[in-house]
Amino acid sequence: MADAYGLAAQAPRGWHVAVSRRPGATDLGPTARGAAEDVTRPVLHACTRPMPTARGDFGTGVVDLLGPDDIFVALVDYGTEVADQGLFEKQGLPRLAPSQFGPNRLQRPLPGLSASQHFFSSGGRAFCLFTVLGSHARRMGSVPRAVALVNSLRITDRATLARQGGHP
Repeated sequence: MADAYGLAAQAPRGWHVAVSRRPGATDLGPTARGAAEDVTRPVLHACTRPMPTARGDFGTGVVDLLGPDDIFVALVDYGTEVADQGLFEKQGLPRLAPSQFGPNRLQRPLPGLSASQHFFSSGGRAFCLFTVLGSHARRMGSVPRAVALVNSLRITDRATLARQGGHP
């Protein structure tokens, strides 16, 4: 089980999961002088194949390695400041369906791949769930496997995380 920064996954067999935050990350936001600091949030990555250590929040360095039966999932934390509003108004982890996936939903086109992207809030924290399938043609069989991983995700709410010293 991967568990850090209030993000956890009890991944099904065959999945590789990592929760990380880029080195030098801060939760401080605006400084005493009012200038904004660079804020880096936690990210949970899960993949049906081993992942390189160096990878982008949305799978740069991973998704181009996917085979037709592989799946990559990124759960990207956007923090508490934007939770429960606008783009992040929907509550709770989304339910994935094959109809939500398309080749045009990737950051950059990669032949054969398919993706979905959902913005939501959970426990006072804002997230993006980005899922990439190794084959658009095989999405009917791949999506249930992605759903099994997503159903294993656990997000600690903002108040509990703050009490535990993990910063909201």
